[in-house]
Amino acid sequence: MMIVFTGIVGAFQLTVDAVSNNKARAGAIALANERLEYIRSLSYDAIGTSGGIPAGALAQTATSSLNSVLYTRRTFISWEDDPQDGVGAGDTNGVVTDYKAAKVSVSWESRQGTRTITMATRISPPNGVEQAVPGGTLSFLVTNDADQPLSNASVRVFNAGVSPAVDLTTLTDANGAASVLGAPAGAGYQISVTKAGYSTSQTYSASSTNTNPIPGHLGVALNQTTAQNFEIDVLSTLAVETFEAIRQEEWNDTFTDSTKVATSTNIIVIGGGAELVDIDGAHPASGQLIAVTASPSFLYRWKEIAWTDTKPFGTEVRYRVYDASYNQIPDSVLGGNSAGFTVSPVNISAIATSTYGSLRVGAVLSGDTSATPSIQNWNMSYEVGPIPLPDISFTMQGAKTIGSGPGGPVYKYDGTHSSGASARIELANIEYDSYTLAIPASSGYDIASSCGPQPSVITPASSAVSRLYLTPHTTHSLLVDVKNAGGTLLPGATVRLSRGAYDTTVVADQCGQAFFSNLSSGTVGGGNAYTIDVSASGQTPYSSAEVNVSGTTRLSVILN
Repeated sequence: MMIVFTGIVGAFQLTVDAVSNNKARAGAIALANERLEYIRSLSYDAIGTSGGIPAGALAQTATSSLNSVLYTRRTFISWEDDPQDGVGAGDTNGVVTDYKAAKVSVSWESRQGTRTITMATRISPPNGVEQAVPGGTLSFLVTNDADQPLSNASVRVFNAGVSPAVDLTTLTDANGAASVLGAPAGAGYQISVTKAGYSTSQTYSASSTNTNPIPGHLGVALNQTTAQNFEIDVLSTLAVETFEAIRQEEWNDTFTDSTKVATSTNIIVIGGGAELVDIDGAHPASGQLIAVTASPSFLYRWKEIAWTDTKPFGTEVRYRVYDASYNQIPDSVLGGNSAGFTVSPVNISAIATSTYGSLRVGAVLSGDTSATPSIQNWNMSYEVGPIPLPDISFTMQGAKTIGSGPGGPVYKYDGTHSSGASARIELANIEYDSYTLAIPASSGYDIASSCGPQPSVITPASSAVSRLYLTPHTTHSLLVDVKNAGGTLLPGATVRLSRGAYDTTVVADQCGQAFFSNLSSGTVGGGNAYTIDVSASGQTPYSSAEVNVSGTTRLSVILN
Protein backbone atom coordinates (compact mmCIF):
# COMPACT_ATOMS: atom_id res chain seq x y z
CA MET A 1 0.00 0.00 0.00
CA MET A 2 2.86 2.38 0.81
CA ILE A 3 4.50 1.74 -2.59
CA VAL A 4 1.20 2.34 -4.41
CA PHE A 5 0.42 5.46 -2.37
CA THR A 6 3.94 6.88 -2.93
CA GLY A 7 3.59 6.26 -6.66
CA ILE A 8 0.23 8.05 -6.79
CA VAL A 9 1.62 11.04 -4.88
CA GLY A 10 4.66 11.16 -7.14
CA ALA A 11 2.55 11.00 -10.30
CA PHE A 12 0.29 13.74 -8.95
CA GLN A 13 3.25 15.96 -8.11
CA LEU A 14 4.74 15.37 -11.56
CA THR A 15 1.43 16.34 -13.16
CA VAL A 16 1.22 19.52 -11.09
CA ASP A 17 4.81 20.45 -12.01
CA ALA A 18 4.15 19.79 -15.68
CA VAL A 19 1.02 21.96 -15.66
CA SER A 20 2.83 24.75 -13.76
CA ASN A 21 5.83 24.65 -16.10
CA ASN A 22 3.65 24.66 -19.19
CA LYS A 23 1.74 27.64 -17.83
CA ALA A 24 4.98 29.46 -16.99
CA ARG A 25 6.48 28.58 -20.38
CA ALA A 26 3.40 29.98 -22.14
CA GLY A 27 3.86 33.22 -20.22
CA ALA A 28 7.54 33.36 -21.15
CA ILE A 29 6.74 32.84 -24.83
CA ALA A 30 4.16 35.61 -24.67
CA LEU A 31 6.69 38.02 -23.12
CA ALA A 32 9.35 37.13 -25.70
CA ASN A 33 6.88 37.55 -28.57
CA GLU A 34 5.71 40.86 -27.18
CA ARG A 35 9.30 42.17 -27.10
CA LEU A 36 10.08 40.95 -30.65
CA GLU A 37 6.87 42.52 -32.00
CA TYR A 38 7.80 45.79 -30.34
CA ILE A 39 11.29 45.63 -31.88
CA ARG A 40 9.75 45.03 -35.31
CA SER A 41 7.61 48.15 -34.86
CA LEU A 42 10.66 50.38 -34.39
CA SER A 43 12.56 52.15 -37.13
CA TYR A 44 15.78 50.44 -38.16
CA ASP A 45 17.97 53.14 -36.65
CA ALA A 46 16.09 53.01 -33.33
CA ILE A 47 16.67 49.31 -32.79
CA GLY A 48 19.34 49.01 -30.12
CA THR A 49 19.81 48.64 -26.39
CA SER A 50 20.89 51.06 -23.70
CA GLY A 51 24.64 50.56 -23.32
CA GLY A 52 24.67 48.14 -26.23
CA ILE A 53 26.10 48.13 -29.73
CA PRO A 54 24.06 49.24 -31.64
CA ALA A 55 22.79 51.74 -29.07
CA GLY A 56 19.12 52.44 -28.50
CA ALA A 57 16.45 52.94 -25.86
CA LEU A 58 15.63 49.28 -25.19
CA ALA A 59 16.60 48.00 -21.74
CA GLN A 60 18.99 45.06 -21.85
CA THR A 61 17.42 43.47 -18.75
CA ALA A 62 13.99 43.89 -17.17
CA THR A 63 11.76 41.94 -14.82
CA SER A 64 8.02 41.48 -15.04
CA SER A 65 5.34 39.40 -13.35
CA LEU A 66 2.72 37.46 -15.28
CA ASN A 67 0.22 35.02 -13.78
CA SER A 68 2.08 35.18 -10.45
CA VAL A 69 5.36 34.14 -12.10
CA LEU A 70 8.38 36.47 -11.93
CA TYR A 71 10.27 36.59 -15.23
CA THR A 72 13.61 38.11 -16.23
CA ARG A 73 13.68 39.27 -19.85
CA ARG A 74 16.98 39.96 -21.55
CA THR A 75 17.26 41.70 -24.92
CA PHE A 76 20.40 41.55 -27.01
CA ILE A 77 20.78 43.48 -30.27
CA SER A 78 23.89 43.05 -32.40
CA TRP A 79 25.29 43.96 -35.78
CA GLU A 80 25.81 40.92 -38.00
CA ASP A 81 28.10 40.32 -40.96
CA ASP A 82 26.30 38.33 -43.66
CA PRO A 83 28.63 35.71 -45.21
CA GLN A 84 26.85 36.07 -48.56
CA ASP A 85 29.13 39.01 -49.46
CA GLY A 86 32.16 37.86 -47.45
CA VAL A 87 33.02 38.42 -43.82
CA GLY A 88 35.51 40.69 -42.12
CA ALA A 89 38.31 41.90 -44.34
CA GLY A 90 36.93 39.69 -47.11
CA ASP A 91 33.63 41.58 -47.34
CA THR A 92 33.22 42.59 -51.00
CA ASN A 93 31.84 46.05 -50.25
CA GLY A 94 33.78 46.67 -47.05
CA VAL A 95 30.59 46.91 -44.96
CA VAL A 96 30.50 44.34 -42.16
CA THR A 97 27.40 45.73 -40.40
CA ASP A 98 25.04 44.11 -42.91
CA TYR A 99 21.95 43.76 -40.68
CA LYS A 100 20.81 43.65 -37.08
CA ALA A 101 19.94 40.56 -35.05
CA ALA A 102 17.66 40.57 -32.03
CA LYS A 103 17.65 37.84 -29.42
CA VAL A 104 15.21 37.82 -26.50
CA SER A 105 15.55 35.33 -23.66
CA VAL A 106 13.05 34.97 -20.82
CA SER A 107 13.92 32.99 -17.69
CA TRP A 108 12.01 31.98 -14.56
CA GLU A 109 12.47 29.78 -11.52
CA SER A 110 10.77 26.39 -11.24
CA ARG A 111 11.06 23.43 -8.88
CA GLN A 112 13.69 22.00 -11.22
CA GLY A 113 15.75 25.20 -11.23
CA THR A 114 16.06 28.07 -13.71
CA ARG A 115 14.29 27.60 -17.04
CA THR A 116 14.83 29.76 -20.11
CA ILE A 117 13.28 30.18 -23.54
CA THR A 118 14.99 32.17 -26.31
CA MET A 119 13.58 33.68 -29.49
CA ALA A 120 15.53 35.50 -32.20
CA THR A 121 14.94 37.41 -35.40
CA ARG A 122 16.82 39.33 -38.08
CA ILE A 123 16.12 42.94 -38.97
CA SER A 124 17.19 44.00 -42.47
CA PRO A 125 18.13 47.61 -43.23
CA PRO A 126 15.62 49.77 -45.18
CA ASN A 127 15.35 48.67 -48.81
CA GLY A 128 17.98 46.02 -48.05
CA VAL A 129 20.78 48.57 -48.41
CA GLU A 130 23.67 47.87 -46.05
CA GLN A 131 24.78 50.76 -43.85
CA ALA A 132 28.38 51.49 -42.99
CA VAL A 133 28.65 52.16 -39.26
CA PRO A 134 31.52 54.33 -38.03
CA GLY A 135 33.48 52.12 -35.68
CA GLY A 136 35.53 48.98 -35.45
CA THR A 137 35.26 45.37 -34.40
CA LEU A 138 36.11 43.68 -31.11
CA SER A 139 36.93 40.00 -31.53
CA PHE A 140 37.39 37.56 -28.64
CA LEU A 141 38.49 33.94 -28.32
CA VAL A 142 37.94 32.13 -25.00
CA THR A 143 39.69 28.83 -24.27
CA ASN A 144 40.33 26.60 -21.26
CA ASP A 145 43.64 25.51 -19.74
CA ALA A 146 43.94 22.74 -22.36
CA ASP A 147 43.59 25.38 -25.11
CA GLN A 148 40.15 24.03 -26.06
CA PRO A 149 37.43 26.51 -27.12
CA LEU A 150 34.91 27.36 -24.39
CA SER A 151 31.31 27.99 -25.40
CA ASN A 152 28.66 30.00 -23.50
CA ALA A 153 31.24 32.09 -21.66
CA SER A 154 29.98 35.59 -20.80
CA VAL A 155 32.04 38.43 -22.26
CA ARG A 156 31.25 41.83 -20.78
CA VAL A 157 32.33 44.91 -22.73
CA PHE A 158 32.33 48.21 -20.83
CA ASN A 159 33.49 51.68 -21.83
CA ALA A 160 32.10 54.86 -20.27
CA GLY A 161 34.52 57.01 -22.26
CA VAL A 162 32.89 56.63 -25.69
CA SER A 163 29.62 58.13 -26.91
CA PRO A 164 27.22 56.55 -26.45
CA ALA A 165 28.64 54.65 -23.46
CA VAL A 166 28.94 50.88 -23.84
CA ASP A 167 28.00 48.22 -21.29
CA LEU A 168 26.95 44.94 -22.86
CA THR A 169 27.40 41.21 -22.36
CA THR A 170 27.63 38.65 -25.14
CA LEU A 171 28.23 34.88 -25.16
CA THR A 172 30.87 32.84 -26.96
CA ASP A 173 29.77 30.37 -29.62
CA ALA A 174 30.68 26.69 -30.02
CA ASN A 175 34.13 27.75 -31.23
CA GLY A 176 34.75 29.88 -28.14
CA ALA A 177 34.47 33.03 -30.25
CA ALA A 178 32.49 36.24 -29.77
CA SER A 179 32.61 39.52 -31.62
CA VAL A 180 31.11 42.98 -31.34
CA LEU A 181 30.70 44.86 -34.63
CA GLY A 182 30.32 48.61 -34.88
CA ALA A 183 32.04 49.46 -31.60
CA PRO A 184 32.62 53.24 -31.32
CA ALA A 185 36.24 54.17 -31.86
CA GLY A 186 38.12 54.95 -28.67
CA ALA A 187 40.39 53.65 -25.95
CA GLY A 188 39.59 52.11 -22.58
CA TYR A 189 37.39 49.13 -23.47
CA GLN A 190 37.24 47.03 -20.30
CA ILE A 191 36.67 43.35 -20.97
CA SER A 192 35.85 40.63 -18.43
CA VAL A 193 35.16 36.97 -19.19
CA THR A 194 33.19 34.77 -16.79
CA LYS A 195 31.26 31.54 -16.62
CA ALA A 196 29.49 29.93 -13.67
CA GLY A 197 31.97 27.74 -11.76
CA TYR A 198 34.94 29.04 -13.77
CA SER A 199 37.78 31.46 -13.11
CA THR A 200 37.70 35.01 -14.43
CA SER A 201 39.89 36.70 -17.02
CA GLN A 202 39.90 40.39 -17.81
CA THR A 203 41.79 43.43 -18.99
CA TYR A 204 43.42 45.74 -16.42
CA SER A 205 43.89 49.46 -15.84
CA ALA A 206 47.31 51.04 -15.50
CA SER A 207 48.09 52.22 -11.95
CA SER A 208 50.99 53.39 -9.82
CA THR A 209 51.70 49.77 -8.82
CA ASN A 210 50.84 48.19 -12.17
CA THR A 211 52.29 50.55 -14.73
CA ASN A 212 52.39 47.90 -17.44
CA PRO A 213 49.12 45.92 -17.20
CA ILE A 214 48.86 42.66 -19.16
CA PRO A 215 46.46 42.68 -20.83
CA GLY A 216 45.59 46.35 -20.68
CA HIS A 217 42.20 47.75 -21.67
CA LEU A 218 41.53 47.56 -25.40
CA GLY A 219 41.23 50.28 -28.00
CA VAL A 220 39.05 50.36 -31.11
CA ALA A 221 40.04 52.11 -34.36
CA LEU A 222 37.78 52.92 -37.30
CA ASN A 223 37.35 49.98 -39.66
CA GLN A 224 39.88 47.93 -37.71
CA THR A 225 39.55 44.70 -35.73
CA THR A 226 40.93 44.48 -32.21
CA ALA A 227 41.38 40.85 -31.13
CA GLN A 228 42.11 39.48 -27.66
CA ASN A 229 42.34 35.90 -26.33
CA PHE A 230 41.24 34.94 -22.82
CA GLU A 231 41.69 31.73 -20.83
CA ILE A 232 39.46 30.47 -18.00
CA ASP A 233 38.75 27.05 -16.52
CA VAL A 234 36.87 25.29 -13.75
CA LEU A 235 37.65 26.52 -10.24
CA SER A 236 39.32 24.33 -7.63
CA THR A 237 39.59 23.97 -3.87
CA LEU A 238 42.76 24.12 -1.77
CA ALA A 239 42.80 23.19 1.91
CA VAL A 240 45.77 24.37 3.98
CA GLU A 241 46.58 22.70 7.30
CA THR A 242 49.20 23.86 9.80
CA PHE A 243 51.03 21.60 12.24
CA GLU A 244 53.95 21.63 14.59
CA ALA A 245 56.77 19.77 12.86
CA ILE A 246 57.39 16.20 13.96
CA ARG A 247 59.93 16.32 16.77
CA GLN A 248 61.80 13.87 18.98
CA GLU A 249 60.99 13.57 22.67
CA GLU A 250 61.90 11.04 25.32
CA TRP A 251 60.74 9.45 28.53
CA ASN A 252 63.57 9.00 31.06
CA ASP A 253 64.28 8.04 34.64
CA THR A 254 67.44 8.96 36.53
CA PHE A 255 66.33 7.01 39.62
CA THR A 256 66.42 9.92 42.03
CA ASP A 257 63.37 8.18 43.48
CA SER A 258 61.08 5.28 42.60
CA THR A 259 58.14 7.25 41.25
CA LYS A 260 58.74 6.00 37.67
CA VAL A 261 59.05 2.35 38.71
CA ALA A 262 55.76 0.50 38.17
CA THR A 263 56.76 -2.84 39.71
CA SER A 264 59.91 -4.37 41.10
CA THR A 265 61.21 -7.50 42.83
CA ASN A 266 64.39 -7.53 44.96
CA ILE A 267 65.23 -4.00 43.70
CA ILE A 268 66.00 -0.85 45.63
CA VAL A 269 66.28 2.66 44.22
CA ILE A 270 68.94 4.54 46.12
CA GLY A 271 71.60 7.17 45.47
CA GLY A 272 70.57 7.77 41.83
CA GLY A 273 70.54 4.13 40.79
CA ALA A 274 68.49 0.92 40.81
CA GLU A 275 70.23 -2.19 42.15
CA LEU A 276 69.66 -5.48 43.94
CA VAL A 277 68.67 -5.11 47.57
CA ASP A 278 71.11 -5.84 50.34
CA ILE A 279 69.73 -8.35 52.85
CA ASP A 280 71.99 -8.85 55.84
CA GLY A 281 75.08 -8.02 53.77
CA ALA A 282 74.19 -10.24 50.82
CA HIS A 283 72.39 -9.67 47.50
CA PRO A 284 69.80 -11.99 45.95
CA ALA A 285 70.74 -13.83 42.75
CA SER A 286 68.38 -11.71 40.62
CA GLY A 287 65.79 -8.96 40.66
CA GLN A 288 63.45 -7.30 38.20
CA LEU A 289 61.94 -3.88 37.66
CA ILE A 290 59.53 -2.51 35.04
CA ALA A 291 58.95 1.17 34.46
CA VAL A 292 55.71 3.08 34.20
CA THR A 293 54.33 3.47 30.67
CA ALA A 294 55.51 5.97 28.13
CA SER A 295 52.24 7.05 26.47
CA PRO A 296 53.01 10.10 24.34
CA SER A 297 50.20 12.08 22.71
CA PHE A 298 50.37 12.39 18.91
CA LEU A 299 52.86 9.51 18.79
CA TYR A 300 54.42 9.27 15.34
CA ARG A 301 57.19 6.70 15.71
CA TRP A 302 59.12 4.85 18.40
CA LYS A 303 62.88 5.41 18.15
CA GLU A 304 65.09 3.57 20.69
CA ILE A 305 65.76 2.66 24.28
CA ALA A 306 69.09 3.50 25.92
CA TRP A 307 70.63 3.20 29.35
CA THR A 308 73.68 3.71 31.50
CA ASP A 309 74.59 0.99 33.97
CA THR A 310 77.44 -0.44 36.02
CA LYS A 311 78.12 -4.19 35.96
CA PRO A 312 80.80 -5.49 38.31
CA PHE A 313 82.49 -8.76 37.36
CA GLY A 314 80.05 -11.63 37.58
CA THR A 315 76.92 -9.47 37.27
CA GLU A 316 74.58 -8.80 34.31
CA VAL A 317 71.59 -6.68 33.26
CA ARG A 318 69.22 -7.63 30.46
CA TYR A 319 66.70 -5.09 29.15
CA ARG A 320 63.33 -5.82 27.57
CA VAL A 321 60.39 -3.86 26.18
CA TYR A 322 56.81 -4.45 27.37
CA ASP A 323 53.36 -3.22 26.40
CA ALA A 324 51.04 -1.37 28.77
CA SER A 325 49.74 -4.70 30.15
CA TYR A 326 53.25 -5.91 31.09
CA ASN A 327 53.41 -8.33 28.16
CA GLN A 328 56.78 -8.66 26.45
CA ILE A 329 56.81 -7.36 22.88
CA PRO A 330 57.12 -10.56 20.78
CA ASP A 331 60.31 -11.31 18.89
CA SER A 332 58.33 -11.20 15.64
CA VAL A 333 57.93 -7.47 16.30
CA LEU A 334 61.20 -6.71 18.12
CA GLY A 335 63.82 -9.35 17.44
CA GLY A 336 65.83 -10.50 20.49
CA ASN A 337 63.41 -9.04 23.03
CA SER A 338 62.67 -12.33 24.75
CA ALA A 339 66.36 -12.97 25.41
CA GLY A 340 66.93 -9.38 26.51
CA PHE A 341 69.35 -6.71 25.33
CA THR A 342 72.74 -5.92 26.82
CA VAL A 343 74.14 -3.28 24.44
CA SER A 344 72.75 0.27 24.44
CA PRO A 345 70.99 1.72 22.47
CA VAL A 346 68.33 -0.58 20.99
CA ASN A 347 66.36 0.45 17.91
CA ILE A 348 62.62 -0.03 18.55
CA SER A 349 61.31 1.80 15.45
CA ALA A 350 59.89 -1.47 14.09
CA ILE A 351 57.24 -1.46 16.83
CA ALA A 352 54.02 -0.25 15.19
CA THR A 353 52.47 2.73 16.94
CA SER A 354 49.01 1.69 15.74
CA THR A 355 49.29 -1.52 17.79
CA TYR A 356 51.48 -0.29 20.62
CA GLY A 357 50.60 3.23 21.63
CA SER A 358 52.22 2.76 25.05
CA LEU A 359 55.41 0.95 26.03
CA ARG A 360 57.37 0.11 29.16
CA VAL A 361 61.05 -0.64 29.57
CA GLY A 362 62.12 -3.31 32.04
CA ALA A 363 65.28 -5.03 33.21
CA VAL A 364 66.42 -8.18 34.99
CA LEU A 365 69.51 -7.68 37.20
CA SER A 366 71.67 -10.74 38.03
CA GLY A 367 74.51 -10.81 40.54
CA ASP A 368 76.09 -12.81 43.32
CA THR A 369 75.87 -12.42 47.05
CA SER A 370 78.80 -10.01 47.17
CA ALA A 371 78.09 -7.70 44.18
CA THR A 372 75.16 -6.09 42.35
CA PRO A 373 74.80 -4.33 39.00
CA SER A 374 73.29 -0.83 39.03
CA ILE A 375 71.25 1.12 36.51
CA GLN A 376 72.00 4.84 36.71
CA ASN A 377 69.40 5.95 34.11
CA TRP A 378 67.36 4.74 31.19
CA ASN A 379 65.26 6.43 28.54
CA MET A 380 62.89 5.71 25.69
CA SER A 381 62.92 8.13 22.72
CA TYR A 382 60.14 8.62 20.20
CA GLU A 383 58.82 11.12 17.68
CA VAL A 384 55.55 12.97 18.17
CA GLY A 385 53.44 14.88 15.69
CA PRO A 386 52.15 16.28 13.61
CA ILE A 387 50.30 18.36 16.21
CA PRO A 388 47.70 20.82 14.85
CA LEU A 389 48.90 24.40 15.18
CA PRO A 390 45.95 26.83 15.03
CA ASP A 391 45.67 30.47 13.99
CA ILE A 392 48.77 30.53 11.79
CA SER A 393 48.91 33.40 9.30
CA PHE A 394 50.36 32.59 5.88
CA THR A 395 50.73 34.28 2.53
CA MET A 396 49.69 32.65 -0.72
CA GLN A 397 50.97 33.90 -4.06
CA GLY A 398 50.15 32.55 -7.51
CA ALA A 399 52.56 32.44 -10.42
CA LYS A 400 50.25 34.18 -12.92
CA THR A 401 50.98 37.86 -13.42
CA ILE A 402 48.75 40.70 -14.62
CA GLY A 403 51.54 43.15 -15.34
CA SER A 404 54.51 44.82 -13.70
CA GLY A 405 55.40 48.01 -11.90
CA PRO A 406 58.06 49.67 -9.74
CA GLY A 407 57.87 46.78 -7.29
CA GLY A 408 58.34 44.14 -9.98
CA PRO A 409 55.75 41.63 -11.23
CA VAL A 410 52.12 42.15 -10.19
CA TYR A 411 50.55 38.80 -9.37
CA LYS A 412 46.97 37.88 -10.14
CA TYR A 413 46.60 36.17 -6.77
CA ASP A 414 48.47 37.50 -3.74
CA GLY A 415 46.64 37.08 -0.44
CA THR A 416 47.03 36.46 3.27
CA HIS A 417 45.04 33.86 5.21
CA SER A 418 44.91 32.20 8.62
CA SER A 419 44.52 28.51 9.40
CA GLY A 420 42.00 29.46 12.08
CA ALA A 421 41.06 27.74 15.32
CA SER A 422 40.86 24.33 13.64
CA ALA A 423 44.37 24.68 12.08
CA ARG A 424 42.71 24.15 8.69
CA ILE A 425 41.27 26.54 6.15
CA GLU A 426 39.52 25.49 2.95
CA LEU A 427 39.92 27.97 0.13
CA ALA A 428 37.18 27.48 -2.43
CA ASN A 429 37.00 29.02 -5.91
CA ILE A 430 40.76 28.89 -6.42
CA GLU A 431 42.00 29.43 -9.98
CA TYR A 432 44.29 26.84 -11.53
CA ASP A 433 47.82 28.10 -10.96
CA SER A 434 51.08 27.37 -9.16
CA TYR A 435 50.86 28.74 -5.60
CA THR A 436 53.65 29.41 -3.13
CA LEU A 437 52.73 29.41 0.56
CA ALA A 438 54.98 31.23 3.02
CA ILE A 439 54.97 31.95 6.75
CA PRO A 440 55.86 35.54 7.78
CA ALA A 441 58.80 35.75 10.16
CA SER A 442 56.56 37.74 12.51
CA SER A 443 54.57 34.56 13.17
CA GLY A 444 57.59 33.07 14.93
CA TYR A 445 57.70 29.98 12.70
CA ASP A 446 59.46 28.58 9.64
CA ILE A 447 58.19 25.89 7.29
CA ALA A 448 60.25 22.83 8.18
CA SER A 449 58.39 20.66 5.68
CA SER A 450 55.36 20.86 3.42
CA CYS A 451 53.34 18.10 1.75
CA GLY A 452 53.51 18.60 -1.06
CA PRO A 453 56.53 20.85 -1.54
CA GLN A 454 56.00 24.45 -2.54
CA PRO A 455 54.91 25.70 -4.94
CA SER A 456 51.59 23.78 -4.98
CA VAL A 457 50.36 23.17 -8.52
CA ILE A 458 46.55 23.40 -8.63
CA THR A 459 44.91 21.97 -11.74
CA PRO A 460 41.38 22.84 -12.96
CA ALA A 461 38.44 21.16 -11.18
CA SER A 462 40.70 19.66 -8.50
CA SER A 463 40.67 19.41 -4.72
CA ALA A 464 44.08 19.56 -3.06
CA VAL A 465 45.47 19.65 0.47
CA SER A 466 48.69 21.39 1.46
CA ARG A 467 50.08 20.50 4.89
CA LEU A 468 52.62 22.85 6.47
CA TYR A 469 54.85 21.56 9.28
CA LEU A 470 56.27 24.44 11.29
CA THR A 471 59.23 24.89 13.59
CA PRO A 472 60.41 27.94 15.60
CA HIS A 473 61.79 30.68 13.35
CA THR A 474 65.50 31.30 12.91
CA THR A 475 67.03 34.14 10.91
CA HIS A 476 68.63 31.87 8.31
CA SER A 477 67.38 28.43 7.31
CA LEU A 478 67.37 26.07 4.34
CA LEU A 479 64.53 23.77 3.22
CA VAL A 480 65.57 21.14 0.67
CA ASP A 481 63.18 18.91 -1.28
CA VAL A 482 64.59 15.88 -3.11
CA LYS A 483 63.00 14.38 -6.24
CA ASN A 484 64.01 11.98 -8.97
CA ALA A 485 64.09 12.89 -12.65
CA GLY A 486 60.40 11.98 -12.95
CA GLY A 487 59.41 14.47 -10.26
CA THR A 488 58.70 11.85 -7.59
CA LEU A 489 59.66 12.82 -4.06
CA LEU A 490 62.32 10.72 -2.37
CA PRO A 491 61.61 10.22 1.36
CA GLY A 492 64.63 8.79 3.15
CA ALA A 493 67.17 10.58 0.95
CA THR A 494 70.29 11.62 2.84
CA VAL A 495 71.05 15.35 2.76
CA ARG A 496 74.36 16.65 4.13
CA LEU A 497 75.02 20.38 4.50
CA SER A 498 78.49 21.61 5.41
CA ARG A 499 80.67 24.69 5.61
CA GLY A 500 83.77 25.01 7.76
CA ALA A 501 83.05 23.57 11.20
CA TYR A 502 79.36 23.15 10.38
CA ASP A 503 78.55 19.65 9.13
CA THR A 504 75.01 18.29 9.56
CA THR A 505 73.24 15.37 7.91
CA VAL A 506 69.44 15.09 7.80
CA VAL A 507 67.31 12.27 6.39
CA ALA A 508 64.47 13.54 4.18
CA ASP A 509 61.08 13.07 5.84
CA GLN A 510 57.92 11.49 4.46
CA CYS A 511 57.44 14.58 2.27
CA GLY A 512 60.91 14.14 0.72
CA GLN A 513 62.27 17.22 2.50
CA ALA A 514 65.15 18.06 4.84
CA PHE A 515 65.30 21.20 6.97
CA PHE A 516 68.34 23.00 8.38
CA SER A 517 67.88 25.81 10.91
CA ASN A 518 70.09 28.18 12.88
CA LEU A 519 72.37 28.72 9.89
CA SER A 520 74.56 31.69 9.09
CA SER A 521 74.09 33.52 5.81
CA GLY A 522 76.38 32.46 3.00
CA THR A 523 76.66 33.20 -0.70
CA VAL A 524 78.88 32.24 -3.59
CA GLY A 525 79.72 35.89 -4.17
CA GLY A 526 80.71 36.26 -0.54
CA GLY A 527 82.99 33.25 -0.70
CA ASN A 528 81.15 31.49 2.13
CA ALA A 529 78.54 29.38 0.34
CA TYR A 530 77.47 26.03 1.76
CA THR A 531 78.22 22.62 0.25
CA ILE A 532 75.40 20.13 -0.14
CA ASP A 533 75.65 16.38 -0.79
CA VAL A 534 72.47 14.41 -1.52
CA SER A 535 72.14 10.67 -2.04
CA ALA A 536 69.32 8.13 -2.28
CA SER A 537 69.13 4.45 -3.07
CA GLY A 538 69.19 3.78 -6.81
CA GLN A 539 70.03 7.41 -7.69
CA THR A 540 73.21 9.15 -8.76
CA PRO A 541 74.50 11.28 -5.86
CA TYR A 542 74.33 15.05 -6.20
CA SER A 543 76.86 17.55 -4.88
CA SER A 544 77.20 21.32 -5.09
CA ALA A 545 79.53 23.78 -3.34
CA GLU A 546 77.42 26.77 -4.40
CA VAL A 547 74.44 26.78 -2.06
CA ASN A 548 73.37 30.28 -1.11
CA VAL A 549 71.60 30.78 2.23
CA SER A 550 70.00 34.09 3.12
CA GLY A 551 66.92 34.34 5.28
CA THR A 552 64.31 31.65 4.64
CA THR A 553 65.82 29.77 1.70
CA ARG A 554 64.47 26.90 -0.40
CA LEU A 555 66.33 24.51 -2.67
CA SER A 556 65.06 21.74 -4.95
CA VAL A 557 67.45 18.89 -5.81
CA ILE A 558 66.84 16.48 -8.71
CA LEU A 559 68.59 13.11 -8.58
CA ASN A 560 69.07 11.07 -11.75
